[in-house]
Amino acid sequence: MEMVAKDPGEASLSQVQFLTVAEVAAMMRVSKMTVYRLVHSGELPAARVGRSFRVPKDAVQDYLRNAYHDAG
Repeated sequence: MEMVAKDPGEASLSQVQFLTVAEVAAMMRVSKMTVYRLVHSGELPAARVGRSFRVPKDAVQDYLRNAYHDAG
């Protein structure tokens, strides 16, 4: 069964690449605790899998892109 994106620009769920909190922390060069804070505050969307979180790779890239513009 193929999932249909609500928005034409939205990727289907099967195409989303999910990262662990440790991978996001390494990518952003911050601590895992910083990533957890971003997830819990709602600044970084994440899916809960059991007791773990998985963050869409595109969401991390969007966050960094927006943070870069805000800083400067």
